[in-house]
Amino acid sequence: MQDVVDIIKNVERIYDSNTSFQVLKDFERVLDQLDLYVYENWLDGELASGPHIGRHWVTCRFFWPLDKMPDPMGGKRLLDYDCKVGYLKTAILKPRKIRKPDDIRPGTKKGKLDKEPIWIVEIKMPKKLIADIWTGYEEQYDVDGVAQAENAEQPADAAAAAPAPDAAAAPAAGGEGAPI
Repeated sequence: MQDVVDIIKNVERIYDSNTSFQVLKDFERVLDQLDLYVYENWLDGELASGPHIGRHWVTCRFFWPLDKMPDPMGGKRLLDYDCKVGYLKTAILKPRKIRKPDDIRPGTKKGKLDKEPIWIVEIKMPKKLIADIWTGYEEQYDVDGVAQAENAEQPADAAAAAPAPDAAAAPAAGGEGAPI
């Protein structure tokens, strides 16, 4: 069973660790490059835990409300790339909004905890797949070669920088001919 507090602690852990944040971005890049978000409800998932970084695998768990289960064909697509996908039907504890006195837990000023049914999808992705997708992304957008592209001179730039052949003989910009 998931708890909102556990999810918040996981997000804090990700923001505190530069490595976890980078791995999570790479994990999401793979899901995006494999066109997983084309399948119904995959875009609506929220991170429940992870990334858990192992020797050869990176594991993340995402959750959806019970009525918005992600399309299993998306998970099947990941299987083609040696990912392991597991589905689990469970519940999450969420505090109730306080609207009347019955919504308060006895002895506290906090709302009662309600169980909401959810789907958890655990994706175990090989690090090699993440590295391969990153390499393709790097080559496509030439992330490291940005400085080279800025320094490269375009043919039009060279022509504009060269002085005009008759620059001394050309009339002044403001008048009709040579100054008196």
